[in-house]
Amino acid sequence: MARVSPARPDLDRVLRTLRGPWARLALLGVLLVVAVVLALTVDRPGVPAVRGWLDSAGPGSWTLLVLATSLAMLVPVPRTAVSVLLGAAAGFPAGLGVAVAGGFLGGVAGFGLSRVLGRDAVARVAGRRLDRAERLLADRGFLAVLTARVSPLPFVLTSYAAGLTGLRWRPYVLGTAVGVVPGSVLHVAVGASLISWL
Repeated sequence: MARVSPARPDLDRVLRTLRGPWARLALLGVLLVVAVVLALTVDRPGVPAVRGWLDSAGPGSWTLLVLATSLAMLVPVPRTAVSVLLGAAAGFPAGLGVAVAGGFLGGVAGFGLSRVLGRDAVARVAGRRLDRAERLLADRGFLAVLTARVSPLPFVLTSYAAGLTGLRWRPYVLGTAVGVVPGSVLHVAVGASLISWL
């Protein structure tokens, strides 16, 4: 008869704990702290740096700029500032395309991260208190997301908070896709017009 190591049950329990909702929520918290530290310590590029990079990096630079913009939407960097910078550096049409695409991708990524890493733990803590919000979001999820996206609420906060609820993907994605456009148009236009004054 094979002898079972007494350490094995402890290892199984540790692995179950690490895969559990609290460990995922803790991981989300760590990622958010890292994001805040990066947002506060990393030098953000100015208009001349972004313009120079776009000119020298070739056509692939636009894809990288969309990805960089979407990553910026995962940290507490004001979306308004990013959009104004894009307008000033790339002009209105290109800046608008990058702002909308990057905002959309970043918003969806933030929702997904929060959903995967934090939703189960929040549901356990909130229990039945979350039911009312869940019903409201089930009926009016698109409108709730659209309203949040055109309001002055921080973009990153809206993405992560929505992911912690039971909001379905479809209304979130559609609300974000439509909701990023008005602010992007306004802020990119401001950035593009500022450059003509300088």
